[in-house]
Amino acid sequence: MAMKFDTPAGMNPIDRMTVVGRPVDRYEGRLKTTGTATYAHEQRDVGPDAAYGYILGAAVAKGRIASIDTREAERAPGVVAVVTHRNAGRLGTGEFYVQRMLAAPDVDHYHQPVAVVVAETFEQARAASALVRVEYTRFAGRFDLEAAVGNAPVAPQMPFGGPTETEVGDFEAAFRDAEFFVDETYSVPDQAHAMMEPHATIARWDGDRLTCWTSIQQMNWGTRDLAAILGIPRENVRLFSPFIGGGFGGKGTVQADLALAAVAARAARRPVKLALQRALMFNATIHRPKTIQRVRLAASRDGMLTAVGHESWSGNLDGGRTEPTTLSTRALYAGPNRMTRVHLATLDLAEGNAMRAPGEAPGLMALEVAMDELAEKLGIDPIEFRVLNDTQVDPENPGRPFSSRPFVRALRLGAERFGWDTRVATPGRVRDGDWFVGMGMAGAIRAAPIAKAGARVHLGRDGMLTVEADMTDIGTGSYTIMQQTAAEMMGVPLERVVVRLGDSSFPQTPGSGGQQGAPSVTAGVYAACMALRDEVARRLGFNASDAEFADGMVRSGNRSLPLAAAAEGGDVVVEDAIEFGDLSKRFAIQTFGAHFAEVGVHAWTGEIRVRRMLAACAAGRILNPKLARSQVIGGMTMGIGAALMEEMAVDKRVGFFVNHDLAGYEVPVHADVPHLEVLFVDELDPVISPVKAKGIGELGLTGVAPAVANAVHNATGVRVRHYPITLDKLIAEMPEVA
Repeated sequence: MAMKFDTPAGMNPIDRMTVVGRPVDRYEGRLKTTGTATYAHEQRDVGPDAAYGYILGAAVAKGRIASIDTREAERAPGVVAVVTHRNAGRLGTGEFYVQRMLAAPDVDHYHQPVAVVVAETFEQARAASALVRVEYTRFAGRFDLEAAVGNAPVAPQMPFGGPTETEVGDFEAAFRDAEFFVDETYSVPDQAHAMMEPHATIARWDGDRLTCWTSIQQMNWGTRDLAAILGIPRENVRLFSPFIGGGFGGKGTVQADLALAAVAARAARRPVKLALQRALMFNATIHRPKTIQRVRLAASRDGMLTAVGHESWSGNLDGGRTEPTTLSTRALYAGPNRMTRVHLATLDLAEGNAMRAPGEAPGLMALEVAMDELAEKLGIDPIEFRVLNDTQVDPENPGRPFSSRPFVRALRLGAERFGWDTRVATPGRVRDGDWFVGMGMAGAIRAAPIAKAGARVHLGRDGMLTVEADMTDIGTGSYTIMQQTAAEMMGVPLERVVVRLGDSSFPQTPGSGGQQGAPSVTAGVYAACMALRDEVARRLGFNASDAEFADGMVRSGNRSLPLAAAAEGGDVVVEDAIEFGDLSKRFAIQTFGAHFAEVGVHAWTGEIRVRRMLAACAAGRILNPKLARSQVIGGMTMGIGAALMEEMAVDKRVGFFVNHDLAGYEVPVHADVPHLEVLFVDELDPVISPVKAKGIGELGLTGVAPAVANAVHNATGVRVRHYPITLDKLIAEMPEVA
């Protein structure tokens, strides 16, 4: 029976805060800094006779394979097998992504896999792929979101992303009658996850059982979707993913590397190692889709919002989901008359799907600029405008309070530390030599989901604790916070806790994604440790309700015994999980923050440089401030990229992303990133879990790009509404310089 969490948490062992809340170093830090952490493609002992796979991507974006000739490739040196739709067997699709892993024979998008060549070496597989002869029948494709806006219907309801259409009050009437308003269109281009570690898998069959070492964020989704794609029982699939070199949502579940490594290993009758080349990572896996967003805001003269409207358009493969840009608009500010609507066009580009803070990140890139524009029209400071429109209840459902909402505290704390009171409100008035200097800010919000999570805890005769779960660590610190949670619960030092993750045979968790990993898995460890405490107390003859676990000892009344004494008769192994009731329906549970940016814009060239940034974040109990800060500054760095440089350029004739590698797709480098400061608002949220912690990895991104955009406007007086903000969009309207 899983632990039930359906009432707000009271005091419990986590609240001792002897280990939890401390800025301890990464559990696996030494392995990563010495290069001894083994990632998916680096496993050496799982398939000593492993062959190498190489994917040939489609050369057309929409069409059909008219013929495919693999004979010359099959005769090439070292080739073991060539897999195409003719011999791959029927391949299905998973539950979360709609993309088909192999053109069979219809081609849905450019670089959709057409063939997998398997050879003794990577170089042989790559060379032989050039010998596969494919003839295509090319069809007309749809690659231009702007051209599809007029006919794009309201998106169908999906399990994720909230309702696609909402209305409260009479938005149109309130907006029509308003004295102060903004009605502007903003666009955010297609963006790539661009993680350092490529999508990579080693697949091995043992009879009808499949084992894969892969780079994937959510193990439970991975086993579910891989089994569905291959048409085999889920229990026949086992995945390992102990270390992941970046994901950002792009490795949420099964991509082409995992599915086709399994197919290729079956065809070759031996293990296969397969890593996606960069071009396929951009054109044949998921990405954040482009959005065109119309934001309409209206306010009375006193600065109170009277109408809040947000419409958005995005495109996707047939059956795909929309980018839920209106999520943040529905919850961030008060206003009696409200409307949100998301439209979805069918496009023949690679699938658009989850990328760090899906919905909120691009949605705030529009909303928070519109808020800045309206504050300027009203003559109200942007922070005071947001404070005026704060709300402690769900704006769409006033009977539903926020579990905790220290948004104003984040605004005030950040403003004070950043020196917001020195900002000159009139744009273009501050110079530093040849640079115009400006400050900008934006509010931040990201949902705080949580899901059922389990863990297994072993207590050995030596007093060592081992924690096991199928959770993954994508560079976020999962190992460390789970180690801290177990140490706190059982009253032992950190070095007495070993954590094992990334094995789908371990107790199930929601994995790393959606900012729910940390709160969920620490709650799962909490549940397992509570069960272990009960079992230890029983074995030692203590009353569990008053037993104290501290300093490696268990105390009750005047008795005290070592924790290890409970395992003298054999290891104690306990497994439990935590399930969540309806608190998320009774309360609106979100994380909040405020981002501040100072930029310099070169008066002669329009070059933009971020000079400093600050984030003030409220995310419940901060489990490890060092790791939390790392997550936030990582998000801030991504926000700089989204604001100033990131754009997947679409060739609308051929239908592919032109800049499909790390040379052409620009992301921030060290020279682009100044000192980043992070503040945490002191907060506990007893509604979310017994641990009272929320996720923070996506909050660190939401609001960053619009803060930079607003700073650019303050520096120059130029309002750029179409990201990224590049000098060509500024230069013609820059202030006169002498």
